[in-house]
Amino acid sequence: MKKIQNISRRSFVRSIGLASGGLILACNTSVFSDKEKEIKNLINFNPNLFVQLNSDGSLILVASRSEMGNGVRTSLPSIIADEMEADWSKVSIQQATGDKKYGDQNTDGSRSIRYLFDTMRQMGATAKAMLITAAAQTWNVSEEECKAENHFIVHSSGKKLGFGELVEVAKTLEVPTDVQLKDSKNYKYIGKSLKSIDVDDYVSGNAIFGLDKRLPNMKFAAVARCPVTFGTVKTFDKTETLKIKGVLDVIEIPRIERPFGALGGIAVVATNTWAAFKGRDALKIEWNFGANKDYDSENYMNQITKNVDKQGKVAKTVGNINNAFKKGAKIIESTFQLPHLSHAPMEVPNAVAWVQGETCEVWAPTQNPQSARDEIVAYLGVPEENVTINVTLLGGGFGRKSKSDFVVEAAIISKAINAPAQVVWSREDDIKHGYYHTVSAQYMKASIDKNGKVTGWLHRFALPSITSTFSPGVDYAAGFEISSASNIPFNIDNVKIEVGKAPAHVRIGWLRSVINIPHGFSINVFADELAVAANKDPLEFRLDLIGEDRIVNPDENIPFKTQRLKNVLQLAAKNANWGKDLPEGHAQGLAVHYSFNSYVASVVEVSVIDGK
Repeated sequence: MKKIQNISRRSFVRSIGLASGGLILACNTSVFSDKEKEIKNLINFNPNLFVQLNSDGSLILVASRSEMGNGVRTSLPSIIADEMEADWSKVSIQQATGDKKYGDQNTDGSRSIRYLFDTMRQMGATAKAMLITAAAQTWNVSEEECKAENHFIVHSSGKKLGFGELVEVAKTLEVPTDVQLKDSKNYKYIGKSLKSIDVDDYVSGNAIFGLDKRLPNMKFAAVARCPVTFGTVKTFDKTETLKIKGVLDVIEIPRIERPFGALGGIAVVATNTWAAFKGRDALKIEWNFGANKDYDSENYMNQITKNVDKQGKVAKTVGNINNAFKKGAKIIESTFQLPHLSHAPMEVPNAVAWVQGETCEVWAPTQNPQSARDEIVAYLGVPEENVTINVTLLGGGFGRKSKSDFVVEAAIISKAINAPAQVVWSREDDIKHGYYHTVSAQYMKASIDKNGKVTGWLHRFALPSITSTFSPGVDYAAGFEISSASNIPFNIDNVKIEVGKAPAHVRIGWLRSVINIPHGFSINVFADELAVAANKDPLEFRLDLIGEDRIVNPDENIPFKTQRLKNVLQLAAKNANWGKDLPEGHAQGLAVHYSFNSYVASVVEVSVIDGK
């Protein structure tokens, strides 16, 4: 494979005559056929939104999802290239702006490959089919005599045409609606080791993240937000702030009462970020703290723990849990508490916006450019086509950057100062004012018979729901927040799942694995406690608890298979040499869970040093 290198937009346009935004991946033109290298005036072929083939053989594939270390700018286009039988060294990647025409662009929930795998294959197969048709027409032969192979269409006689040579004919053809996909055994890139198209820029420092974006005459802003969620400004004094070198202006920005709208507060605009931060520190602000003033996380935890000590709303019941508890040889009870979690990605929230009259252009490390576009359209009151969201590389996301409050702030400030503005959150801002992963209290109770078999299982939990972000006042977990507890893969005759009350006092948002974090933790720790009570090995106990092979949720499009769950658990245990002799003070622990259609098992070895 020829070397792939990153070049600037200007250099790329100069070499092939095609305008494309930002830094993109280009390839050495020496890999093209002799005829393609002679091309002077490019013709391009766009069979769909994700593919552009040029008459010089260069292939531009669109990445519609956000790159935050997850590899989607490589993996998604490689699926297209695989189905096209394209030469990866001739591929360049263009990042899509936020636009509904690309379908769902929200890079959340481990859904990029899950949701788009078949779509990307279809895009590649469609382009390949049209190139085969174009070659067959050019040669006046049957399409069955032609096949795609490494950026060429090859005839059974051995003659071949480069992809680029077929562009002029291919662009005149109708797009087929029914195409043949490759057999998985013939995958060339899918499931194979493929170098990230961004890795060279990462290690050389040339990668453009949100914080790296610069525009002429750009100003920098920091925002003072109320220390209590949804509090507002009562009065403020900017006298000392305006004395700080580099500070240009102080602006009150409104709270936008939408799920991902701005929190509001006082923005300090400056010639650099440091001056903006120092100016913000010098502000004197009196706040209206509002309804969440008395929120205290310790008191709150005590309250929701009390709520799981009593009967809650019944979410699922199987058999008769009360009879199981009456007849059980042993009863085991435990309560688990998990605090709020902050996403804290390496790159803090930031965004650049430039509002010019009725238009707005944004450059931001966003996981959900369409949501950011919707929020700005709602704030500015302009047509959707007037707002452009450019997606930069993200220095981590974890779900935080799918929420576009920081993007809206940049647009508000840019409009107010009539210049491009970059909003930067400090790490303290990120921790204090973000969307927290839910806090939870979980009560668990189980009965075990004389043979160590679990006969009854009660799981009662209380946690502020993510849905409170969209519907203020919601104080019980939603269905999707219950499912990872109610769909436990254990073969237990008597099961009851209950939900306790838990009103939200901060902004609740999803974080990696979402509700599977507290549920996966509590279920696995409790299973260990039951194994000890039953005097059984934790691995064998879990395998017995899962029971015979079956499908847990038969109504789902993707069934949850207990056989696969057991296989994953056994493989992890085997690879970790579960049960091996360990030095004094060392121990092994294991866990298994099903999350987002993935089967996950882990084994850890821990040691105690100096009794700690």
